[in-house]
Amino acid sequence: MEGSRRVGVAVDFSDSSRNALRWAVDNVIRKGDHLILVTVHAKAYYEEGEMQLWEATGSPLIQLSDFSDPNIMKKYGVKPDPETLDIVNTAAAQKEIVVLLKIYWGDAREKICEAIDSIPLSCIIIGNRGLGILKRVIMGSVSNHVVNNASCPVTVVKT
Repeated sequence: MEGSRRVGVAVDFSDSSRNALRWAVDNVIRKGDHLILVTVHAKAYYEEGEMQLWEATGSPLIQLSDFSDPNIMKKYGVKPDPETLDIVNTAAAQKEIVVLLKIYWGDAREKICEAIDSIPLSCIIIGNRGLGILKRVIMGSVSNHVVNNASCPVTVVKT
């Protein structure tokens, strides 16, 4: 990945993450970039040894062809929605970019910040669920945490 930008987009396959992904493709991604989707699962219950290793460091970078294969993604416990797959497949073909997926397990706030440094990412785009003040105080805001702790530029795409 030498010499190209590594643009990260945090995805959880929700409407807000699809909006962030669309915004990134339309406004940030350019020919030759690497679009790296970062997804975080709250907990991992795996019996396979390799999955236990990945729990600490995240999965290897998964290529778009594997990311689009439901049988391969079942191994990771991820089920990408058709709309997200359509967005990234179209972007890969039209903008001539490389699309990769990285899966982490744990707290989304911490793991997204970890991904920024470990991949490393040039910037990250994250969706905002639009929680009210009370829910944000109780649950915490992933986007607020990432904005305040990330070591790269962060763009929050509001719903």
